[in-house]
Amino acid sequence: MQKIIMDMDPGIDDAAALSVALNDPELDVDLVTTVSGNVTVDKTTINALKIINFFHDGDTVPVAAGAQDPLVKPFEDAARIHGESGMRGYEFSDDLPSPLKKTAVAALHEHIMNCEEPVTLVATGSYTNIALLLSEYPEVKSKLSRIVAMGGALGRGNMTSAAEFNVFTDPDAAKIMYQSGVPIVMIGLDVTKKALLTNETLEEIQNMNRAGKMLHDIITSDGDQSENGVAMHDVNTIFYLLHPEDLTTEPMWIDIQTTGPANGATVGDIRGAYHNGETNADVAVDIDAAAFNRWFKTEVQNMKK
Repeated sequence: MQKIIMDMDPGIDDAAALSVALNDPELDVDLVTTVSGNVTVDKTTINALKIINFFHDGDTVPVAAGAQDPLVKPFEDAARIHGESGMRGYEFSDDLPSPLKKTAVAALHEHIMNCEEPVTLVATGSYTNIALLLSEYPEVKSKLSRIVAMGGALGRGNMTSAAEFNVFTDPDAAKIMYQSGVPIVMIGLDVTKKALLTNETLEEIQNMNRAGKMLHDIITSDGDQSENGVAMHDVNTIFYLLHPEDLTTEPMWIDIQTTGPANGATVGDIRGAYHNGETNADVAVDIDAAAFNRWFKTEVQNMKK
């Protein structure tokens, strides 16, 4: 079983990723921390608690609220995609557990340092909490086996022509993370835009169980759909953890642009020309989209709700 911590900004695709992670027997979600991104951190925290409560009925996973703002640049949300609440489409219970009183950074430091084995940190929002953690408590680096991060693109972005949303939200935090020396797997738009959940998959899951209906309803409320389906970007991090054989990764050096019209761009040294052959990330460049859809349907079918 893989012990993981999820740092996220739910968000529809974060919610779907958390739903799968909470239910898969190969994963142990030890802590969830939240950050502003898709919507403000007060809302992302409530959304994380809603998903955990939906599946756990009081036997909760601890949740700690984190950064309200990026390190440097002004905050811009994605409510136009996810709705004002960040997770429209389904009516969840309002009888929720409370988040931890400690901050996300304090909770991350405590949990990581207390783990007997190195832990995987799954990042599906902006990386502000992670940058603060690595800057304030550099000793955690040796206790992290890797960071699996949804974000970035080697090609076109989805926030600007160059920048993917998670990195664009806080490029200065992304730069700190990629320069930290912690092993990083970058799951970017190069694969998440290929692995669409098809309309057929969404039709199937809504009739499987209560969880399938919930996921169908929030996913089909996503404002970033195409006629071929919807990209559940963050779910790809969980797919990678469980089925790395279905993704192709390449080691390369990733630089983060933090100024100018390309602010938030992830620049991959694809030719290995500028960093003396050194790399700081394994970058996903291809994915088996059909396998992704089959896997997602199986995960939903096996959910206990």
